[in-house]
Amino acid sequence: MTQPLMVGAFSPSVLLRTGHSLGLVGPEVTEVAVPSSPAQFRALLDGELEAALTSPDNVLAYRFVPGNPLGRTGDVRIVSAVDRGLGLALYGRPGLTSASELHGALIGVDVPGSGYAFALYAALDALGLRPGDYRVASLGSTPRRLEALLTGGCAATMLNAGADLRAEDEGAIRLAGAPRPYLGTVVCALGASQAARDLAAALSETARAILGGGLDDVVAEEAATALRLRPETAARYLRRLTDPAEGLVADGRADVPSLSTIIGLRRRYGSAPGGDLLARGLIDDPDAAGEPSR
Repeated sequence: MTQPLMVGAFSPSVLLRTGHSLGLVGPEVTEVAVPSSPAQFRALLDGELEAALTSPDNVLAYRFVPGNPLGRTGDVRIVSAVDRGLGLALYGRPGLTSASELHGALIGVDVPGSGYAFALYAALDALGLRPGDYRVASLGSTPRRLEALLTGGCAATMLNAGADLRAEDEGAIRLAGAPRPYLGTVVCALGASQAARDLAAALSETARAILGGGLDDVVAEEAATALRLRPETAARYLRRLTDPAEGLVADGRADVPSLSTIIGLRRRYGSAPGGDLLARGLIDDPDAAGEPSR
């Protein structure tokens, strides 16, 4: 019998669910909702998860930075790239008319020292808001931050992966996008996990099938169900998935320019060791990952 494969994710993965529908991702793969990046990596390091769908910055932090929220590091590796952010952007609450209204306001993040938080700080910088001009609160994963934005729990936050589209449907305002080039989601695992490599290969095959066309109805239905999107919003989500700048990464490769953006943001707003981190095992061996030929 095939061993169960538990995959931690912040938001429901339409890519994973489409892979299940197409039979490319096996029934042994189970998606587990995690409330925050510390919780996700605690489960990964403790062996409760075999793999995670997460920000590449989290892999960087829990591999190299002793001051991460768990206070411990491990041999976590990027196995493959999944997407380029899926619309990751800073959103203001419904009724906001100007970024200047964020002065002194409460801004929601997962945790202050995480990748999406760093992208948020860069977006606020681009709008002329510096650290100290606003207050930051840890609100957890994307679904929790979306709820907070729509119910008055924060004035702005970073959203993506369908949560951004739901926010727009409810009147939230897109203020600024994430820096580019960018990687939003990667598959990561602890050590040389063949199961995670096989999952990464299956997700890459699923991504290519989606980008190849002919699956629009399947993907839109999965998006509508998983993310609670209206039919017209699910169609917008499909366009986001297939966007070359923000959508799926067909070959699964975590490219150097995008990872350099992630590392640069952490060094600017957080802490990271010097030197060539890519040469120090941040990325799993792509040849060992069973990556389909291109």
